[in-house]
Amino acid sequence: MRAMWSGAVSFGLVSVPIKLYAATTNHDIRFHQVHGADGGRIKYKRTCSLDGEEVDYADIVKGYETDDGELITLTEEDMDALPTATGHEIDVIEFVPADQIDPLLFDKSYYLEPEAKAAKPYALLREALIDTDRMAVVKVALRQRETLALLRVRGKAIVLQTMLWPDEVREPEFDILDNDVELRPQELQMAASLVESLGADFDPDDFHDEYRDAVVAMIEQKRSTGEARPAPVAEKAGDDGDSMTDLLTALQRSVEAARAGSGKAEPEPEEKPAAKKAPARKQAAKKADDEDAAPRKRTRKPA
Repeated sequence: MRAMWSGAVSFGLVSVPIKLYAATTNHDIRFHQVHGADGGRIKYKRTCSLDGEEVDYADIVKGYETDDGELITLTEEDMDALPTATGHEIDVIEFVPADQIDPLLFDKSYYLEPEAKAAKPYALLREALIDTDRMAVVKVALRQRETLALLRVRGKAIVLQTMLWPDEVREPEFDILDNDVELRPQELQMAASLVESLGADFDPDDFHDEYRDAVVAMIEQKRSTGEARPAPVAEKAGDDGDSMTDLLTALQRSVEAARAGSGKAEPEPEEKPAAKKAPARKQAAKKADDEDAAPRKRTRKPA
């Protein structure tokens, strides 16, 4: 695993230097949207809903529409002016009984790894949480935003469990739940018997994602039957005509097209280019030297 944050857990006068790691990962099969005819990836453009024109990213700002239909825009300067939390302290606010925490408030989980010198205070905090059956309520700044979180124990590790704010949890406002329902003792007894008959100790390893397994099997089956094809590589369109790579590619394709049209084959790789033609004056001097040398060779031959 790769550490994504470092800091310290502080409770009382004790400080525990730690590193933060994501405790979970996602194994969902991710698909791309592609053109069925040639496999090209589908791309989306940022367009304005009013004039239909494509908008550069630099011209996009954040907008908030009020309930009465007014639009408030916030620029990058506005966002930079907002207070941000950048501290690297996990401050313990209080220790609360574990059974008082509604799991509905749980958001994301992170493992805390102690620095080498902090193994003892880390273990001390872990064992204290176990012995008292409590969790530590903390505040921590992640990604420049302060969030509410818990410290709880999983095995030998302390887990930082980020939480939703209370106003982010919706209430089940169902009128039918307010109606009185008559339950007879026999029905309650049968329901309890059914629960007992299906009772077991929970082991998460007993369960697996059957849908993901089916998707993987389908992909492998298509590969084995030859339905796979090389993924096309989209050519990058240059913003101007000065791109040397695009120019060389265009020239190469032009040469290949010209050779194909004339029926001429490409030269073999081992062929060397023709020698550069010597200037006329040098050629004349070379010819004279050859003529002078020729008679001398003939006089040396036996009669």
